[in-house]
Amino acid sequence: MLLQHVAVVAEQASGAVGAAPNAWLAGGIFLACYAVVMSERFNRANVALLAAGLMIFSRILTQQEAIAGIDFNTIGLLIGMMLIVSVTQQTGIFQFLAVSAAHRARGNPWGILLLLGLVTAVTSALLDNVTTVLLIVPVTLAITEELEVSPYPFLFSQILCSNIGGAATLIGDPPNILIGSQVSGLSFADFMVNLAPAALVVLAATFVPIWLVWGRRLHASAEARARVMAFIPREAITDPALLKKCLIVIALVIIGFVIGHGRGLEPATVALTGGALLMLLSNLDRKIDEKNERVHHFFGHVEWTTIFFFVGLFIVVAGIERAGILAKLSALIVDGAGGDRNAIAYAVLWVSAIASAVVDNIPFVATMIPTLKGVVAELGLGAEEAEPLWWSLSLGACLGGNGSLIGASANLIVAGFAERAGQPIRFLTFLKHSFPLMLMSIAICHVYLWLRYLS
Repeated sequence: MLLQHVAVVAEQASGAVGAAPNAWLAGGIFLACYAVVMSERFNRANVALLAAGLMIFSRILTQQEAIAGIDFNTIGLLIGMMLIVSVTQQTGIFQFLAVSAAHRARGNPWGILLLLGLVTAVTSALLDNVTTVLLIVPVTLAITEELEVSPYPFLFSQILCSNIGGAATLIGDPPNILIGSQVSGLSFADFMVNLAPAALVVLAATFVPIWLVWGRRLHASAEARARVMAFIPREAITDPALLKKCLIVIALVIIGFVIGHGRGLEPATVALTGGALLMLLSNLDRKIDEKNERVHHFFGHVEWTTIFFFVGLFIVVAGIERAGILAKLSALIVDGAGGDRNAIAYAVLWVSAIASAVVDNIPFVATMIPTLKGVVAELGLGAEEAEPLWWSLSLGACLGGNGSLIGASANLIVAGFAERAGQPIRFLTFLKHSFPLMLMSIAICHVYLWLRYLS
């Protein structure tokens, strides 16, 4: 739908006075980039950077305009949080949480599924959902093997919980990072206050059908439960001293996110400072050669492919914005909804959810942000009046990722682990279970938006 609108708007913009004679070319580069990224036949960072270069070589943008189009707040926030996670994962805290959940459930399979889901959701909200599943899923597979139960219900619930938890905060999921960095006036606290209640309701509601479909049938023998209870949580912690430092720095970073907004401190500044501080603290008692080696190791765990995908994507979106396409698209949306803000908010919620189930939600959100800014300008909305539009985009894009196995990066990572463990997750099987639950979650968010903002 968005791609069709861009194509139509490119045609209209190409004939508009002063809009940009290169609108057709800019639209073509954008559509080609989007199509190739969706095909998953090439590395998406490679494709985005090539498309960004074409925007400059075709003179749609100058190099200065391209650089100005990059949101370095988003880039800095991502790098800072990746560095913090890179150091923290060496402590074994994620494995500790998973084994502790199994102990607290006393080896009961349903209790373990429920607690691991909650751990996944909370950790995804505080760090990020991709890292969370990377570290919790291997432990989950080990526990289910000892219990002699199918890992599928456990992995299925963790996929859903990772995306639901990620929707609750500014740093939990890339769509929220994009929105928080590019929309002025939205702080870390704003995301928590406005999105966390919806995420909590969706999380609770999601466990009901999971219980009905799988929970009642999950049983393990006394011997299997005893094997799980034999796991010792404390043994998962490999570096207690470093763990204390990590928890202190993470707490300071979260406090910085909450109070920094009103003091002119952007999230990127807080995250990068926290990452640098944590690397320094982790190396205090080491020789310089070892310090250098460890810092290289930490930077090596930053997902540079994702970082440069964002860089290229920002430039491509800046190109179609410079060509006048997004302004026309904004006017088209406003006209189609008859200028009704509420109708636009509901449309953004549902379209974002469906689109995010079938395409990558990152480029979708990156394109929708400037488009919605144009809608806000067309309607003459103030910052407070416009907020429901941003919450609709966030909830739709983050929760829509639960609609299919390719809806979010975390989904594919879990599927990869399952396949390597000889327990592959089939695309259609997952779709049959996940898509109805995704629609249920969006229906809940529809009601939530209506009750809180649009009634």
